[in-house]
Amino acid sequence: MHISYDVEEADFEQLVVARSHAAPVLVDIGAEWCAPCRVLTPRLEKLAAEYGGAFLLAKVDADEHMRIAGRHQVRGFPTVIAYSRGSEIDRFSSNQAEGFLRRFIDAAVDRHASAAGAADDPVPQPA
Repeated sequence: MHISYDVEEADFEQLVVARSHAAPVLVDIGAEWCAPCRVLTPRLEKLAAEYGGAFLLAKVDADEHMRIAGRHQVRGFPTVIAYSRGSEIDRFSSNQAEGFLRRFIDAAVDRHASAAGAADDPVPQPA
């Protein structure tokens, strides 16, 4: 499985929502004409490789797949949305410094792992 890949409307559920049950997925919604997008996406790709699969990076071209941006009520580009266990858990807009990106990724990875631990906890039984 690739850690960084393009996503279209037709495969969003499979490549983002379904995969977010195994690892957090960051959805990078941008456009080719967007200068901050052209800076942010390569930085996210570098971090995805560095983190070695701890999270997945799903890239969406908003010009080609405007419905994805619309469904997520994106107001500006770039917008990055973190998915974990099938749901959006966090987001940010605009280009950000590497320190911010690492904190955002670490929080998404930690939250995903915490949700797994909570799901593994036994259900208390009445005495």
